[in-house]
Amino acid sequence: MKRLIVLIAAFALVAAACGGGTSATTVAPVVQDSTPTTLAPTTTLAPTTTLAPTTTTEVPDDGFPITVVAANGNVLLDERPIRIVSISPTGTEMLFAIGAGDQVVAVDSFSYYPPQAPVTDLSGWQPNIEAIASYEPDLVVTSGDPDGLLEALSLLDIPVLMAPAAVTFDDVYSQIEQLGAATGNIGGAAELVAQMQTDIADIVATLPELENAPTYYHELDPSLYSATSSTFIGTVYSALGLVNIADEADIDGFGFPQLSAEWVLDRNPDFIFLADGKCCGASPESVAERAGWGGLSAVLNNRVVVLDDDIASRWGPRIVDYMRSVANVVGALETTGS
Repeated sequence: MKRLIVLIAAFALVAAACGGGTSATTVAPVVQDSTPTTLAPTTTLAPTTTLAPTTTTEVPDDGFPITVVAANGNVLLDERPIRIVSISPTGTEMLFAIGAGDQVVAVDSFSYYPPQAPVTDLSGWQPNIEAIASYEPDLVVTSGDPDGLLEALSLLDIPVLMAPAAVTFDDVYSQIEQLGAATGNIGGAAELVAQMQTDIADIVATLPELENAPTYYHELDPSLYSATSSTFIGTVYSALGLVNIADEADIDGFGFPQLSAEWVLDRNPDFIFLADGKCCGASPESVAERAGWGGLSAVLNNRVVVLDDDIASRWGPRIVDYMRSVANVVGALETTGS
């Protein structure tokens, strides 16, 4: 049953904990929207792209008609969409970040960022086709295909662009570019990708050169589910030079193993990152009160860090903010000398 809960959490990566597409007791790693793909761990900032590149047809001056190659195949758009419905919180963040916000007429109930997003009671988990169609969309953005969503919208001649949970940074950049092409915001998408790449490179460049790579434990919920280096959030930590104590525990390659308290105590991580603060009230104080955890290095050295549940479960532009937060605490190692 616990494994099923985390599978559901992973299927909806965008909504972490109480605010991102998971139940009130679990936190989504990085997907409100599709089952995470497990790939080999990576420590590079530009891993192999796993999503199809954006391609276009011969187009007139306004950029349309256009065919965008997305995860669900060729998406043909005869005209620039002006009534977009997003049932993907990450997709919503991307749309607004590239300048397509004024084209978005409705978003799902977990797409509450940015604040100006037109939140509705639409669900990305159990989509109501009639409710989506009532907004007369000329494009629907989703991160998965729950309950045959793609086929149902296809029967209504409503174009759908699917952007599933990312595994690499290149996945993120490809999705941004695909949305840019699909919405007529190619320039805005290019600018966003370039800015993210620059910001991430700058963040990595600020990190101290340490003799031994710090270890960490990333907590998804209080029952000790974690995420390995094969997941997107794990890739983020790898890019920052951290070693994941959950990797060896993931015997079946699931990507989101449930650790035991003994496993964490035995590995004694240098850092504990809590992605279950909003959802479950996890805090440095509550961690210290767990049996035996008060003696962990991360607890004794004040390296138990509460990070934004939602950002930790999404793979959009705000991942830069997440990386900056982690880099700030890792950078402190240089001044503490440990």
